[in-house]
Amino acid sequence: MPAPSSSQSLAEPLLVAGAALVAGLVAELVLGGRAPWPLGEACGALGGGLAALFLARRRRAAAERLESLVSSLPPVPLAELERGLDTRTADLSARLEAALRSEREMRLVANTVHGLEVLFSPERRLTWVSPSVEEIAGYSTSECLAADDPIGLLVHQTDRAYCHQQAGHAFEDHETTSFEVRLEHRSGGVIWIACHWTPVMDDRGRLSAVRMSGEPIQSRKEAELRLLESVAEMRRARSLSEHYLLRTKDERQRLSAVLDAIRTGIVLMDTEQRVLYLNQAFMQMWGFGQDENLFGMRDVVLFGRCESQMESPEQFRMHANEVLDAGHGSAEYEFRLKDSRVITDSSVVVTREGSDITIGRVWIFEDVTDIRRSAEILQNQAERDALTGLYNRRRFDEEMERAIAESERRNRQTGLLVFDLDGFKPVNDTFGHQAGDRVLVTLAEAISRVVRRHEMLFRFGGDEFAILVPDSEDSHLQELARRVVDCVAGTEFEFDGRKVSLTTSVGLACFPLDASDVRGLVAAADSAMYRAKSGGKNQWAMSEPHGG
Repeated sequence: MPAPSSSQSLAEPLLVAGAALVAGLVAELVLGGRAPWPLGEACGALGGGLAALFLARRRRAAAERLESLVSSLPPVPLAELERGLDTRTADLSARLEAALRSEREMRLVANTVHGLEVLFSPERRLTWVSPSVEEIAGYSTSECLAADDPIGLLVHQTDRAYCHQQAGHAFEDHETTSFEVRLEHRSGGVIWIACHWTPVMDDRGRLSAVRMSGEPIQSRKEAELRLLESVAEMRRARSLSEHYLLRTKDERQRLSAVLDAIRTGIVLMDTEQRVLYLNQAFMQMWGFGQDENLFGMRDVVLFGRCESQMESPEQFRMHANEVLDAGHGSAEYEFRLKDSRVITDSSVVVTREGSDITIGRVWIFEDVTDIRRSAEILQNQAERDALTGLYNRRRFDEEMERAIAESERRNRQTGLLVFDLDGFKPVNDTFGHQAGDRVLVTLAEAISRVVRRHEMLFRFGGDEFAILVPDSEDSHLQELARRVVDCVAGTEFEFDGRKVSLTTSVGLACFPLDASDVRGLVAAADSAMYRAKSGGKNQWAMSEPHGG
């Protein structure tokens, strides 16, 4: 390759400088929206531009040195300079045309989208909306851009708050979110759209804009509504068909009327343990819907649904299996439900008339909750104190006998605390019996909170109480006595504007160390209590055999 001539080497920097100036001129023309100049004018502008650049950005001394350098250079052929400028100008023009063509294509795509495209600024101002908004919602793009709250303008009133809330994920959390809302057409109609909110981040990870793309789904929503209506119609038709079918069975209806009048739940099974009949009382007892068809259901399935309401479903399942395996009727079996109801069941085997051939089984269920509750109330009245609700002396004697028998069997110790209230009588005499009752009730509740689950609190009468502690140690009894003393002393009352507090004296005794029976154990605890009183009250004392 021949070496470049001096004129070529000197022309190259000028071509580069000229091309750079042409690029600047083209950029200015694009931004200004004017048409490109002719080549001759561009060349003229090149000289003027260079002169202006020298005068504005270089000191005069540098300009003079550059002018001297240029004047000493050999002349550059003008044709070569023009060819270089033509090449650079053509390249820049091609790039400019490609950029303008790409912009036109992108704008054409944006303006002809099928759905709705919206662009928001980070401040939630609408900056651009696709022209399709007018076809979808009836509003022009200018009306949408001028709206202070575009969501309030376009979204149906019912969904506006929800739309604002969901869109907040894109603006505040920078998370893409999708949901369905109703747009309100300018004419008053409603249009369903599925919208997708996407945050647009810049190169530094900051929110630049939020794009919302909406897809009309009105047809799909209408199809869903028609489907729901069809399903509802099918259900109504099925219910009506069953209703008319039942009405044709007059004999069964007459029997049903009789059985439905009975408050006892009745289920008739065939030889394959399938439901032939059940009455309304059974349906109500187990919470089945009146329109629920249980006929033909296997007993294991029916009872399985009932077992979900039982406290001990395994025990009932074992009971039912034993009844079926035995092949004969069953006696009354009692079980509890999770809602505290008490139910009993029994069954009878049905045989064909004149033979021993089994044709089914009748299960009878009865809700005995009220009966058991009444019995429990009577029992509570017999063994609970009417004022405080604590167990009374009668229940105490029963529990003590049981605890002592268990202690003898297991060779363990049973503890007893007996205590009364120091200063209770003056309160009762000074402020009246109502004040005394209030003291007893309040302290009974307070002491109940310091008594553990396996310990039993009793009221003997008046202001005398007892705590039975099965399977106890001396240290545990002493700690319990301390808690009782602190509890009573820490409870304050106010009567007629005067603050009143009481204390208690507690006596402790243990079986079998301090006594061999209930009466002896109570006497030992009483004796210890009086020694605590003699010692200054507001304290506890152990029975004498303990060396207390």
